[in-house]
Amino acid sequence: MSILDSIQSREDLLKLDDKQLAALCADIRAYMIRNVAKTGGHLASNLGVVELTVAIHRVFDTSVDRLVFDVGHQSYVHKILTGRKDAFPTLRQFGGLAGFPKPNESVHDAFIAGHASAAVSSALGMARARTLQHKDYHVITLMGDGALTGGLAYEGLNNAGDSKEPLIVILNDNGMSITRNVGGMARHLSNIRTRQSYYRIKRVWREITRGTKFGQFCYRKIHRFKESLKRSLISSNMFDDMGFEYIGPVDGHDIKKVSYLLEQAKQLRCPVVLHVLTKKGKGYPPAEISPDSFHGVGHFDPETGIVETSHEVTFSDTFGCCLTDLASRDERICTITAAMESGTGLDNFHNAMPERFFDVGIAEGHAVSMAGGLAKQGMIPVVAIYSTFLQRAYDMILHDVALLGLHVVFAVDRAGLVGSDGETHHGVFDVSYLRQVPGMTILCPSNQKELGAMLHRAILELDGPVAIRYPRGGDGHFCDIPADPVLRDGDDLTLCGYGTLINEILDAAELLEQSGIKARVVKLDQIKPIPPQMQALLSRTPELVIAEEVISSGSVYEALSALLEIPVYGINLGDRFVTHGDVRSLYDATGLSAAKIAEFVKGIHRQ
Repeated sequence: MSILDSIQSREDLLKLDDKQLAALCADIRAYMIRNVAKTGGHLASNLGVVELTVAIHRVFDTSVDRLVFDVGHQSYVHKILTGRKDAFPTLRQFGGLAGFPKPNESVHDAFIAGHASAAVSSALGMARARTLQHKDYHVITLMGDGALTGGLAYEGLNNAGDSKEPLIVILNDNGMSITRNVGGMARHLSNIRTRQSYYRIKRVWREITRGTKFGQFCYRKIHRFKESLKRSLISSNMFDDMGFEYIGPVDGHDIKKVSYLLEQAKQLRCPVVLHVLTKKGKGYPPAEISPDSFHGVGHFDPETGIVETSHEVTFSDTFGCCLTDLASRDERICTITAAMESGTGLDNFHNAMPERFFDVGIAEGHAVSMAGGLAKQGMIPVVAIYSTFLQRAYDMILHDVALLGLHVVFAVDRAGLVGSDGETHHGVFDVSYLRQVPGMTILCPSNQKELGAMLHRAILELDGPVAIRYPRGGDGHFCDIPADPVLRDGDDLTLCGYGTLINEILDAAELLEQSGIKARVVKLDQIKPIPPQMQALLSRTPELVIAEEVISSGSVYEALSALLEIPVYGINLGDRFVTHGDVRSLYDATGLSAAKIAEFVKGIHRQ
């Protein structure tokens, strides 16, 4: 039996010696590689936090202590160590283990964490609740360095450092350049801060001075002198300046040292930043060589590390190619993305026109406000952001773009159900919030050729803010641009929709015809504003059914129900969050598959 198989509880973990801990880490890496090769997932980041996560679980009891991830894709080791090892082969599968922390999955998951930079804020809320309720538990956040590219992280750190609340921020630094102390004295002080004797003396000194007013006075005076001396010898550390006790940097793959420093951080009873250095992809050469390729990876051969590649051209690929072509002929066009260059298909644009490509990091609000500034001065910015992340910039869309009527094009990637990443990543809210924006035009291509044509129209023909929403992956049934929005004739009722869901609607019409119901199918290219001619077309039917891959509130169904004087029915996701799983299973579970759409229509048509 492997060491990993013997771990049934935290008590088992605490019994292991150094040699056994090393074997356990090797077992965990092998287990993750073997399973993620089949399910896909975030591998490189989890390989990098194996020892760090083991250390956390030896020092803290996460069934009581609160561990908040930033971001939650680095929680696989945590899941394996908290009773979910046997379920790990179902990772990201429909009905299986989620790829992110999920409190209703385990008491050990303190908070959902699918979007970056928010963990310190959430953790501080938990720490303050602990104080207000007079309870005794520890609050820890495990924060990837990438989260520090988002402004919300600094809002949380600024408030947390000033709060004096006992809170431990573990900064997992696996490559980002963070403000660094330089020089021999800096290295010397760093070595002192990570020695056991340093914290023993510091703890004894605090105990001695805490008991009397004179002792407290002495402590404050000496502490200020020490801080002044330190700043005169080395460059200031931003965490110190914010009010944190800074510890590190320390090798995040040294379980013994990390465990010791976490114990010291517990006893300091103040805001602490523990800076750990890790290697993304550690222990698996293909992931160490190419950590980006194994960040979010699909199926691969665990022996060779060769990733199964699809030759399918995706909507993101087509967007990037079409935008690059348009920009090569118009110097006003530039593009902005938020840490998603490859994901949004902008690699070629970056290579061809680097001076007009801007990756702002995990800072969607800044991306949109900057786009407003570019547009105000005569450029045509195209902001390429996943639907789920564009939510974070709603105020900037309203205030810094729409209020001024600025011509900014939003390329809303991953619109609709995205599959295995689940609730935090489905792009099912953008229609609701973008339809609220005055002056916004929303275009919805159903295939990649349409995407190219709509991108041209959005950039060069339309004014004001324009959004083009398109899904993950490639095309459906047809790849030409239909000349007529009526894709299929029928007199009994009309089915309509937009985007690639139109393919399910066409299949539903086929099924309905087999049951004797002749359904007309109409495709919407533009869902805001809905053109008068489209309103007139849709009104010429006994009944209208619209299927949408979005929540009900703010949907096109709501708009058509208000505009038309005929019976209008909606098939959508309702008022809920949708779980993770493959899109085909999710369509069936949410009533958006062809069979479920046909079943719904039969039910209302017989009434």
